Amino acid sequence: MTAILLDIDGVLHVSGEAVPGAPDAVRSLRDQGHRLRFVTNNTTRARSVLAGELQSIGFDLESEDITTTPLAAGKLLQGKRVLALVMSSIRDDLAEYVELVEDGADAVLLGGADESEETAEVFSYGRLNQAFAELREGARLVCLHKNKWWQTSRGPLLDSGAFVAGLEYAAGVEAEIVGKPTPAYFEAALAEVEATPAEAVMVGDDVEADPQPDAVVGSIADLPAYLNGA
Repeated sequence: MTAILLDIDGVLHVSGEAVPGAPDAVRSLRDQGHRLRFVTNNTTRARSVLAGELQSIGFDLESEDITTTPLAAGKLLQGKRVLALVMSSIRDDLAEYVELVEDGADAVLLGGADESEETAEVFSYGRLNQAFAELREGARLVCLHKNKWWQTSRGPLLDSGAFVAGLEYAAGVEAEIVGKPTPAYFEAALAEVEATPAEAVMVGDDVEADPQPDAVVGSIADLPAYLNGA
């Protein structure tokens, strides 16, 4: 059966409210035997938390069904020593695949910012300078995304892309981006359902960030008709 990658924000829910019919559609797709994988660019919450939030609004899934950018980064850097400038909530997900270290790193990994006070600690001058030193010693620079800012109730807030760009400039390196729409991200998701892009359908709400498999569907409501050849 078809392998189906389902974006989460904007496809399954909007602002914490399930898209009408989406939980039933997911259940129906499972019953039909399709291989499902839930994909998200979220960089500040653990898979288990994301799964719990979706379960609470009616979706039938487990945390192991979700591919996040930390998971994709962990697989990309599997077995490596990593200095991680990320929120504490995703460190356990990373630690399943990499050794988290404070020096002698093979790679420096930057995650996303959020509205908590922890952001000031993760991207403090001391931590950024530590990352700079590791890059000068030859470590790879990897980031979960390179967003400049994001919209909040307080207005636009600076995101980690500014710090990625600063480290690129200072260390004379170019960052590897892990999140959507990079091949590394989709390869990690497709590997979980043992599928190639030609065997997969992507259901997303962002024409720039989501299309990597050969077929892209814009709404979960359109999926049954698409699969039936309409």
